[in-house]
Formats: sequence, C-alpha cells, structure tokens
Amino acid sequence: MQKAQVEKRQRKSVVRFKALTGVLYPLLFGILILILWQTQILHKLLNTDEFTLPLPNRILTIIIDNFPKIAGNIQATVIVSVCGLILGSLFGYLIAIIAAVFPRWGAGGLNIVSAFNAVPIVALAPVITNWTKDVSKDANIRSMVAKVLVVTVICTASMSVNAFRGLTELKPFSEDLMKTYAAGKITTFIKLRLPNSVPYIFIALRVSVPASVISALVSEYFAEYITGIGRQIRENIVLAQYATAWAYIGVACLIGIVMYGILMACEGILLKNRK
Repeated sequence: MQKAQVEKRQRKSVVRFKALTGVLYPLLFGILILILWQTQILHKLLNTDEFTLPLPNRILTIIIDNFPKIAGNIQATVIVSVCGLILGSLFGYLIAIIAAVFPRWGAGGLNIVSAFNAVPIVALAPVITNWTKDVSKDANIRSMVAKVLVVTVICTASMSVNAFRGLTELKPFSEDLMKTYAAGKITTFIKLRLPNSVPYIFIALRVSVPASVISALVSEYFAEYITGIGRQIRENIVLAQYATAWAYIGVACLIGIVMYGILMACEGILLKNRK
C-alpha cells in the first residue's frame, strides 16, 4: 500500500516537473531573444538595422501610446478568430459524426475535407472575398463574412479528422462490453463514442486555435474593410512604418498565446480526472 502511494506521488512529481519545464524553457528562450534583440546583438547576427527591426522598448512604447486604436483592431481580429474557430469546430465535428455513423461515405468526405489543409490561406482568402461580394451592400458585413468563412474552412479539417479518430478508435473490448449490456447503437454512440472523442477534440483545438489566429490575420490582408491586426500590419509596412507594424505583430503573437493558454487551462480542468 505504501509502495503504491510512493509510486503515485512520484508520478505526480514527474507530471508537475514536465509541466513546469514545458512553460519554463520557452519562457527562458523568449527572454534570451529579447535580451539579444534589445542589446542589438540580434541586429548584428541578422545584418539588419533599427529601422527595419525596431528595439523592443520602441515597440512597447508604440503599443502603450496607441492602445485605444490597437484595442479596436484586437477586438476585430479576436471576433473573426473565435467565430471562425467555433463554426469550424462545430462543422468539423458534425462531419466526423456523419463519417463515423456512415463509414462508407464518411471516408471519402473526410478525404475531401482534409484536402483543404493543402490549400494555402493566401490563395483561399482572396477567392472567398470575391465569393462574398454580393452578401451585403455594407463593406463591413461583406468583409466580416469573408474573414469568418476563411477561418471556418481552415479549422474544419483538423477537427473533423481528429474527432473521427475519437469516435472510432475505441479502447479494446469496450464496444463488446456495451454489446454484452444489450446497449443499442444510439446508446453506444452517446455513452461510449462521444465521451471517447473529448480528448481528441482538444488535440484538434491545439492545432485549430493557432491556425484560427493566423488565418484571421491573413484574411484581413485581402478584406475590403480596413480593420483588424492583419490589415494594420499590411498598411504600416506599405507606408514603411516598420515600428508600428512590429507593434501589431507583437500584439498578434500575444493574441495567439493568450488564446492557446485559455485552451490549455480549459483542457486541464475538463480532463483533470480523465485517465
């Protein structure tokens, strides 16, 4: 009994150590890059200057001085990213359910959906922007619909593939056990397959969350309405305002980190007691 408790404590210690190092190592690496950047060692290594690659303190000053304007663009980008992520995840999960229930047609459907991963976002965004020109007379609405559709398409593929694995790759003999209880197909699906797919949903979201931010930024490059972090990066680079462009790039990175952190926190809470 004591040996089992000791082994359990050791396993917990190993898990905690891995979780700590998983955060600590990237943080230390980031701090190292910032030090090299601020001391201009990075400029020498990359053979560039302060105009093209402004110092971190200059970028931070621009963010603080222009925060109201930046906050408005953050809101626009986050709305596009979150809406597209939710719609794409729901649509992808629905496709996975159909593929699991009807495997003959489902396999072909999943292959078609997976093919969207091979389409570059820079090619997809302008095409969808042209498709949605007749959605509304308001450029803001047309732009929003186009951007959300781009993110939706990108997020659908990863969710459908991973959710399908969760719905079909069951633990050994678990389905046979349900049959011994005389459980019907619907009961087996609800009681066994759906719960089994939950960890796979989070695996898909680990891919989809960063992809939703990236696709939202890229879609803003081609959108009609001039709003969002991605559009501001483009506009400021065109105007050679590199310091301001880097400020928006830094904010975009922060959006991705925060959204991924929220995902990991939710996963840790929901799957805490799951073996």
